[in-house]
Amino acid sequence: MNWKRFYMVIMAVATTSVATAQANLLNATKVEEIGVKTQAEIDSDADKPLPYGYISDRDVLWSKVVWEYVDLNQKINLPYYYPIDTTNTSNNRRSLYTTLLKGIKSGRIKEVYQDSYFTTKIGPKEIDEMTVSVREIDGGEEQGGYTDTYMITPDLIKGYLIKGIWYFDKRQGELKYRMLAIAPMGPDVQVIGVDEIDDKDSVYELFWVFFPDAREVLHESKVFNPKNSAHPISYDNLLNARRFNSTIVKEENLYGDRKISDYIRGNSLFQLLEADRIKEGIRNREMDMWNY
Repeated sequence: MNWKRFYMVIMAVATTSVATAQANLLNATKVEEIGVKTQAEIDSDADKPLPYGYISDRDVLWSKVVWEYVDLNQKINLPYYYPIDTTNTSNNRRSLYTTLLKGIKSGRIKEVYQDSYFTTKIGPKEIDEMTVSVREIDGGEEQGGYTDTYMITPDLIKGYLIKGIWYFDKRQGELKYRMLAIAPMGPDVQVIGVDEIDDKDSVYELFWVFFPDAREVLHESKVFNPKNSAHPISYDNLLNARRFNSTIVKEENLYGDRKISDYIRGNSLFQLLEADRIKEGIRNREMDMWNY
């Protein structure tokens, strides 16, 4: 695969992005003018997600669908976690979870499902049931008690499950990757604040977002660029460039797409070795295509 050309395209898109937080910062005479673009800038702004090219099924010589877990405890994955405290950050900087949730509730992200196979579509009402829990304490307000609200906040998100497909494009002669869906992993909202239930370390799939439908929203949300704050990078660019560290947890297979943990039980080291074996098999596929 021509990684050099791929990264050149990604960097070109990233460097041409406009930092809305820094817009008009040097020319502003009032605080209210910071971040306000001129009409000329708005008219010339063509900052949109880089569209995917059409791929004919006849051009796909080989493909494999995999599910990967992105652990937010790893340093390279921290851009998807922060900021969790939005009181001291600009309005255009939000965590990936907040960006997805906001896009769903505003109606801009409509392709949201309960599972990674896109069989059960859900909406904002079902999302609220999964992320918010309202409980009546001591009989509620009618009996002298009170009502307490628990919700899954960005700091409780421990990782993301990503579903994607690796495929060999025989027309380009390259092994390529296309992200299909993403799901935030968090605790069960019903056990938050319940001391009797010891399930605080477990994480679950909250909802699945069909990635192509969320690209525009993810492209508008910028991630802090430590090398140049004047040109931040969007979530869409980060995810499409696979700028994260992940571990394969499942691949499509004969046994009903069973997880690695289903056939390698109780041994985390062997599970990691199996994930690496699957990853190496995908990487070697491109080399095998050129062997005669």
